[in-house]
Amino acid sequence: MSSSKPVWFTSPVTDGSPVPRRPAPGASVGAGALLRLLRDGTPRTRSELSAITGLARSTVTGRVDALLASGLIAPTGETASTGGRPPATFAFNPAARIVLGADLGATHARLAVTDLAGNVLAATTADLDIALGPKAVLDWTVEHGLALLAEAGRPVGDLLGVGIGLPGPVEHDTGRAVNPPIMPGWDGFDVPSYVRERIPVPVMVDNDVNIMALGEHFTAWREHEHLLFIKAATGIGCGIIVGGQVYRGAQGAAGDMGHIRVAGADDVHCRCGNTGCLEAVASGAAIAKRLTDQGIRAGGSLDVVELARSGSVPALRLVRQAGRDIGEVLAGAVNFFNPSIIVIGGSLALAGDHLIAGVREVIYQRSLPLATRHLRIAAARTGEGSGAIGAGVMVIEHALDPARLDASTDFKTNG
Repeated sequence: MSSSKPVWFTSPVTDGSPVPRRPAPGASVGAGALLRLLRDGTPRTRSELSAITGLARSTVTGRVDALLASGLIAPTGETASTGGRPPATFAFNPAARIVLGADLGATHARLAVTDLAGNVLAATTADLDIALGPKAVLDWTVEHGLALLAEAGRPVGDLLGVGIGLPGPVEHDTGRAVNPPIMPGWDGFDVPSYVRERIPVPVMVDNDVNIMALGEHFTAWREHEHLLFIKAATGIGCGIIVGGQVYRGAQGAAGDMGHIRVAGADDVHCRCGNTGCLEAVASGAAIAKRLTDQGIRAGGSLDVVELARSGSVPALRLVRQAGRDIGEVLAGAVNFFNPSIIVIGGSLALAGDHLIAGVREVIYQRSLPLATRHLRIAAARTGEGSGAIGAGVMVIEHALDPARLDASTDFKTNG
């Protein structure tokens, strides 16, 4: 997703709904910025857009006409007249284009076709081993993605782009996986080029936790500009939303909290080669191993969840302790980053309230009172579809970025 900022922003009011903010004096407000304003779904007249942006009515008319020609906005009727002809209103048209999002996990694949508002038009899920290699997995993704387009009744020409999430470190600028530990054959593979040869549209790639964070934020928590999304499953990772956008860091490694050392676990070996990592102590795989060592059969995260839901005391104790261990790492992040919400997702979160209770217990005890005064810690709401939706949102936000739209040929002459 582009890191460039629009020339004006929305700010939350007390009820959580966004309100437009007038641009700074002298700021350039192009067609892209008008579209960003209209993406809240509220129909507005040319006069209202002129009042909000400070642009002349004639300038607004030209930019509205350009957006109408693109199909990105559409007339929504007329307002009540105060004398003379009633003014026409315009609103964002999310049906103008579609996106394809793919959440490729270690052993699963989830695809979704959505409109520009993130509404799912068609979706599918399948068991798919990422270890089959990039060509086999991406061929499957393309084949079933095109089938979803047909199911949604939309041609490839309506496709704005394809977003893909991978279960490993990704260099976002190039779309290539970097030394992924569970993805043989994927290191350095040019995913965007391979997919573009089959579907000739822009292709964007990120790691699975970042797209899950995007999907959760876009779908359920848009009023929170600063969010941490924790995926607790076979591994543990964190997606960071800053100012409504994913923060990836200098090399895309931001949020890799699963390999932060936990106090008192120096004898626990991690698959990364170090010892004492959070993932080696508190992940679903780690809990399953401890249960197995106690004579309780558990093959992975889902078995842990099933045991916890059935009331297994050893499973519940280990899940609660995993929450405390995760909270121990997050307490420092809360002091450092000061998020407004922490969202806990992933398969291990399905075990019930015990994981989140452990997280809350430590964070509220260890983090500074100012940082936790209004902090919310909540379970994910979007469910298994968050990754596929988030992959699509990554494409939407990139393509509809105001600066990018204004630089395009369609809006240079008309905007």
